[in-house]
Amino acid sequence: MCAGCFIHLLADARLKEEQATCPNCRCEISKSLCCRNLAVEKAVSELPSECGFCLRQFPRSLLERHQKEECQDRVTQCKYKRIGCPWHGPFHELTVHEAACAHPTKTGNELMEILDEMDQSHRKEMQLYNSIFSLLSFEKIGYTEVQFRPYRTDDFITRLYYETPRFTVLNQTWVLKARVNDSERNPNLSCKRTLSFQLLLKSKVTAPLECSFLLLKGPYDDVRISPVIYHFVFTNESNETDYVPLPIIDSVECNKLLAAKNINLRLFLFQIQK
Repeated sequence: MCAGCFIHLLADARLKEEQATCPNCRCEISKSLCCRNLAVEKAVSELPSECGFCLRQFPRSLLERHQKEECQDRVTQCKYKRIGCPWHGPFHELTVHEAACAHPTKTGNELMEILDEMDQSHRKEMQLYNSIFSLLSFEKIGYTEVQFRPYRTDDFITRLYYETPRFTVLNQTWVLKARVNDSERNPNLSCKRTLSFQLLLKSKVTAPLECSFLLLKGPYDDVRISPVIYHFVFTNESNETDYVPLPIIDSVECNKLLAAKNINLRLFLFQIQK
């Protein structure tokens, strides 16, 4: 089976608390039991496969190149997209569109409005990275590798959740928890899958502890996580954050995490001193 189906089967089995099995022969499958079959991969690469744009048949080994470079129906963008043209269309219509595209003839004022909107999007992205650079200048910074382990609730219909062992950062003891689709009853039936997490302070503090924190992918992982900075003031009475989204790119990346035995990430904590 392909890598995408394999990961999806493992993720589904994790959500349903079952052993993953092959949909054809029903034998047990896992990352430790399965290996690549290079002979079959070579044979499959020569089988015909349909182009998603023009619907013609090509050997699998040639399909990617055809869809990226050769297909006349592949979706492409106008060369004037840098000045705001939103056109997307088949490659064979590109020349006709660009010849009639109105954006090169817009006035300077019209183009300035378009560029201002594009700059706003760019500024938001730069603001995030500037915030991270600013946090890196703080006096008290801590980070650690965290491992989320899967558990089940005691409900009649059990729900999957994740929790880390206790760990120490900034001379305090912490725990992280995570849940799938905000503890939806049957997340295995949903095509869209998300993870959210919560940071808990387990130590007693003598004064409010104001922190910024973010989770990123751990070493050797290939999951794509966008950096998002969260902020909270911890006290003895309010020692846990709300559940906040783990900013995974899409459901495919979420399935990669669910398919793993444990979820390994890296936590950064920044103590704000006044």
